[in-house]
Amino acid sequence: MKIYNTLTKQKEELKTIEEGKVRMYVCGPTVYNLIHIGNARPMIVFDTVRRYMEYKGLQVNYVSNFTDVDDKIIKKANEEGVDPSEISERYIAECKKDMDALNIKPATKNPKATEEIDGMIDMIKTLIEKGHAYVAEDGTVYFKTRSFAEYGKLSHKNIDDLRGGNRELKVSGEEQKEDPLDFVLWKPKKEGEPYWESPWCEGRPGWHIECSVMSKKYLGEEIDIHAGGEDLIFPHHENEIAQSEATNGKTFAHYWMHNAFLNIDNKKMSKSAGNFFTVRDILAKYDAQVLRFFMLSAQYRSPLNFSSELMEAAKNGFERIVNTVSNLDFQIQNKADSALTEDEKALLAEADGFTKKFEEAMDDDFNTADAISAIFELVKFANTNTTETASKAFLEGLKKRILTLTDICGLVVEKKDDGLDAEIEALIEERTKAKKEKNFARADEIRDELLAKGIELKDTREGVQWKRI
Repeated sequence: MKIYNTLTKQKEELKTIEEGKVRMYVCGPTVYNLIHIGNARPMIVFDTVRRYMEYKGLQVNYVSNFTDVDDKIIKKANEEGVDPSEISERYIAECKKDMDALNIKPATKNPKATEEIDGMIDMIKTLIEKGHAYVAEDGTVYFKTRSFAEYGKLSHKNIDDLRGGNRELKVSGEEQKEDPLDFVLWKPKKEGEPYWESPWCEGRPGWHIECSVMSKKYLGEEIDIHAGGEDLIFPHHENEIAQSEATNGKTFAHYWMHNAFLNIDNKKMSKSAGNFFTVRDILAKYDAQVLRFFMLSAQYRSPLNFSSELMEAAKNGFERIVNTVSNLDFQIQNKADSALTEDEKALLAEADGFTKKFEEAMDDDFNTADAISAIFELVKFANTNTTETASKAFLEGLKKRILTLTDICGLVVEKKDDGLDAEIEALIEERTKAKKEKNFARADEIRDELLAKGIELKDTREGVQWKRI
């Protein structure tokens, strides 16, 4: 299994700290609003990475944080006249709803910044003691960037060329920095802001320190994989490395994975451009599984363009898989138990070749685009070889192979009984009876009624099949 490591700028064989176990940290969202589709890409991508590693027999300790103290959270709380914790808890709950809809597995741990303040203060104390941080007159604590000789090794920039990123916190006492590159570890409170007691002043942590502390607490001083969007490479992940390695004297993360940006109609997503979409906006038009399928249609390091046309293509592609599984299900239900023929055994062995192609794609830096192509080949193979004389065991074998691969991708392609199935089956039965009694008007009425509900009927030799459209 090879991973492209941002740190070394090359693909490397995955070798974990503990055999058979993976320590993985993924930067989570700042919870001040509903998550947007840009947030959804890393969530889906790294959930799929986790699923594949688990499929390969690895035990994954998957930690992803919620940043629940931030300028944007405080601003929204002040606008609504509520405590910032009310805003963060509200949107953590909403985020989890969206993640559940997208079939993202719950993390092993979702730590919150506000619950880890003591650990942040302890790490800052250590950095001061080791000469990597200093306290300004107003109580602001800065990391002494030039004290960490390898600063810039992740972003591959010369330290003298670096400038603060757009998420760097601006605080009072900024002019007290010893060096313009130094960044905030702790900052004094402002009027109307939440704050905590510290040895330096009443205040709150800088943004970067939280992930260093939470990663160490829940995964250890060294981790296997640290992941997030490519916008986090500098300054956030660069600063995490500096803080963690200066504190612990050990390699912080062995592999750094970063997904590329999501664009909207070939333009950067922004509210000012009027092309900003939350996950909820998209789920009002498309099934959540279609959005997940779309996100996996490109290799994670490739920029992904979002458009109505591409979403329609994703919808059609996803439905091809769903329809194939539905057809297999229908035929399995109408077959008596029977053993595999020798020809069928040979065909299933051939079908295993598509699983091998899928694994090869995923082993090559989690290339979900090629992996999905392998699923489509398997689907085509199933459709081609599903005959009226096919045995139940053969049909079940094909279905199992498709479901195994789609499950790794987190795609739910099998129809779920949501309470409507019994109602639909009853109407189909009534329609069949009406046709037998030559009451074609009622039969057509039922077909139209179901069509209006998004249910399409198909008359086959084995009986009536239905699917959602």
